Amino acid sequence: MSESPDRTPLPRSFFDRPVLEVAPDLLGRTLVRNSPDGRIELRLTEVEAYAGAIDPGSHAFRGRTARNAVMFGPPGHAYVYFTYGMWHCLNLVCGPEGEASGVLLRAGEIRTGAEQARKRRLSARYDSELATGPARLATALDVARSLNGTDVCAGPDAPLAVLHGTPPAPDLIRSGPRTGVGGEGAPHPWRFWIDGDHTVSPYRAHVPRKRTAGAGLDSGPRGE
Repeated sequence: MSESPDRTPLPRSFFDRPVLEVAPDLLGRTLVRNSPDGRIELRLTEVEAYAGAIDPGSHAFRGRTARNAVMFGPPGHAYVYFTYGMWHCLNLVCGPEGEASGVLLRAGEIRTGAEQARKRRLSARYDSELATGPARLATALDVARSLNGTDVCAGPDAPLAVLHGTPPAPDLIRSGPRTGVGGEGAPHPWRFWIDGDHTVSPYRAHVPRKRTAGAGLDSGPRGE
């Protein structure tokens, strides 16, 4: 019999730590999305860390802007950004207030509310594909920019919450380069995943894109 996940909400102190401690520690945790359509619960299986001012791959590398302001606020809040003019991505802010860092939620296994996710992810052939990749995860959970700044420590009935869940054994946690990150940030082994989990997304190296007039928000450094 599988172990029942711990439903204790994670406290703010969990997020008030260095990003490279928080990121692997998020694996196996339960992400909750409450909306008028119902409740979805997902076990996190893949994440990426972004370290703000010291990380060329981070949206906060060049300082504070209207877009990334949430990252400089208190830990334990959601940072949602729009990418390629089509998709949203969900991140969790961590570290001390004023020092921007965050964890991109890349993939997970939906354990409650899969029927809702299927309606939003019609192209998924299997349930294991519903939240494989950060844009798919956000789409399946109906995450939009309106959730930017949401306090994930406000309780299990908040729009977004993170419960203790069931962390994997330490020897199952793997790390490697972040997906699609180029330049000086490319070598950082700051992508973390649960070894052998069928929901983890495939690794893709960075491919430079030709910059064009009217390029979208992600024409600069990618990241949280």
